[in-house]
Amino acid sequence: MPALILPDRNIVQVDGADAGHFLQNLITANIEAIKADQAHASALLTPQGKILFDFLISRAGETGYRCDIRADQTDDFIRRLTLYKLRAAVSFEKLIEAPVIAGWDGDAPDGALRDIRFPENARVWRLYGGGSILDGDLAAWNSIRIAHGVAESGTDFALSDVFPHDVLMDKNGGVDFRKGCYVGQEVVSRMHHRGTARRRVVTVKAETDLPTAADPATEMSIWAGDKAVGSLGTTVGSSALAIVRTDRVADALAGEIALTVEAVPVTLSLPDWTGLSFDGGGPSHADA
Repeated sequence: MPALILPDRNIVQVDGADAGHFLQNLITANIEAIKADQAHASALLTPQGKILFDFLISRAGETGYRCDIRADQTDDFIRRLTLYKLRAAVSFEKLIEAPVIAGWDGDAPDGALRDIRFPENARVWRLYGGGSILDGDLAAWNSIRIAHGVAESGTDFALSDVFPHDVLMDKNGGVDFRKGCYVGQEVVSRMHHRGTARRRVVTVKAETDLPTAADPATEMSIWAGDKAVGSLGTTVGSSALAIVRTDRVADALAGEIALTVEAVPVTLSLPDWTGLSFDGGGPSHADA
């Protein structure tokens, strides 16, 4: 049962008599559907429907909610929530004394929450505070994210650059299409019902270690011949996450065009749990 503290994560607690109503009308997840033992994916969007902040949300007591978010986004997130507060009876607090622990592949300790971004059989959980043996490492954690197609901002995509569909929030419970209005809802709902999502998270595999950029800010592209079809995110050895244009990958498959990263042949796979396929009808695996 490996586990580790994620030092790049913080908790923002949203509490108060109006906390549930406030969040329900603001973020993509359905607050009412969150069970006490679960952590859900969610996002706060721009009015244009792109992800402004991505986080995990869970219940905290009778009226509170924890937002498990990138540490470097915490203060901006609180400022943004404050803009929407108006007269609502709601408060925001950064819990700097509560470490964020992720664990997997074993029984969860007392108080842990199931991370529902992952299939249940992966047994991935979140724990806020102590109470776990910390015997995992970041490479192993990134490997399980890669294996199950779980992308996070910063390493896998830039904020304000992707729609929830691009990072599978329409499939992992991060977006609810029946709960009513929230910021950016009209754009996301239109994309969903018209089936216009063309970018998706995939797992990338190679026979050798994948190349990495000398500068972390430099994007490593996936190529189909001389056409870029996507870019790499988190990379561990010969595996990586990427966001690709599924229609361009489908065209490459149909034309038997090799897929490469810096001349290294790669295979692309859409996560099995999504039920997705390239271009909506082809195979879910693309080979070089």
